[in-house]
Amino acid sequence: SGAEFRNRHKKAPPAMAATNRPGDGFEDDPVPRNELGGVLVDEEELKAAFDFFDVHKKGTLTPADLKQRLGVFYKNLPAREYKFLISEPDFTYKTLHKLLVNNELKDFDPVKEAFKVYDPHETGYIDIEILKGIFSNLGFGEVTQEDVSVLIETADVDGDGKISLSDFRQMVSHSKKVEGDLENLHASVAGPKR
Repeated sequence: SGAEFRNRHKKAPPAMAATNRPGDGFEDDPVPRNELGGVLVDEEELKAAFDFFDVHKKGTLTPADLKQRLGVFYKNLPAREYKFLISEPDFTYKTLHKLLVNNELKDFDPVKEAFKVYDPHETGYIDIEILKGIFSNLGFGEVTQEDVSVLIETADVDGDGKISLSDFRQMVSHSKKVEGDLENLHASVAGPKR
């Protein structure tokens, strides 16, 4: 529900800084942390995220921009939630940066949250039909069984023939290599350029 979505994304109350160092209590935390114990935000990733949501490349985000992109992943998210997320009329990269860089989100794992989109039935593995639908809805065209095989081969770190959260986490953390693999997949799905 919308309230659950808002609650999951609220700022956590201040606490001791978590830096994922031995003795700080966060050694087993797979999420890189900032000085405040919140989620570490990489500048390059933040810029890429802003550019992804800036569908009209105008330098500002609107609730409609957010809906166009997030609607692929969250089909039933109410309009008021998009307005809640983009609460300022001139929501720029600077606004997003200010909002996220010094966050204090201590009990939030962005990779795990992203994985839930691909595993809506909580099986522990990406649902291939969901993955195919997302790729299609993002404009990559129909994803063939061969494409699925390439995706699984690329992301299946432990070799069990499925993509688990652990596989997904490793794939995301090695995004530079995967970015090239996804571009190759996109080229194979889209066909030759004309």
